[in-house]
Amino acid sequence: MATQETAAHQNLKRLAVLWARELGYAAAAMEVHLPHSAFRADVVAYRRAGRPHRADAEIGETAVFECKQARADFLKDSCATDEARRRLLDLDHRRRTLERLLKLHLPSLRRGETLFADYDTIDLRGMEHKTYRRVLRDIGVWQRRLFGKTKFDRLLRYRCANLNYLVVEPGVLGLHEVPPGWGLLVERSGRLVLERRPLWQDVDRAERLRLLERIAAKATVAVPSDALRNPGRTNKSSMQ
Repeated sequence: MATQETAAHQNLKRLAVLWARELGYAAAAMEVHLPHSAFRADVVAYRRAGRPHRADAEIGETAVFECKQARADFLKDSCATDEARRRLLDLDHRRRTLERLLKLHLPSLRRGETLFADYDTIDLRGMEHKTYRRVLRDIGVWQRRLFGKTKFDRLLRYRCANLNYLVVEPGVLGLHEVPPGWGLLVERSGRLVLERRPLWQDVDRAERLRLLERIAAKATVAVPSDALRNPGRTNKSSMQ
């Protein structure tokens, strides 16, 4: 049985679409089924040539946004939740310390996404750093104990999109609770603020095109049937 969506959740999805448009995502749709999974994303967006140095940059890049209006939407009943949160806080501090040191000593790991090194993400997939990988693994273990779900891990593993964002209201979760690889957007005074950058994921061009097709199909379904029968009305409404 389908549950009724709240106004707060609808507002987060609307803000996610607006935020994506501001960053150059020309195509976006809500409630899109993701390829190779049973999940339906709250918002999916696409933009062209976000990384012009890539050989297949003309295909563009994709982003998934998952909206959580309340902490209850993110957490589930769990024993020893205080201990889990303390461990997550400590592990997140260790993760950020390692990333800061690695960016300092290994500048080649920077992705070059921003002008300032402190705000850049790093890519450790090309090297074996046991301590960093162990910290990420431990974070995943404690998050599963606390949250009781694996949706965020699975979406990353399925490589449904290049970038993945959690969109939340203030107080829903702390930075140390953000699943590894996910970015965090928090609603502040009617707009979204990026509080953690997501990790870039390479996604096959065919999969990006498939997701773009699903965005287009969802947007087409959203067009009122009477507007399709009346082209003049469609043109007029599109200009408003």
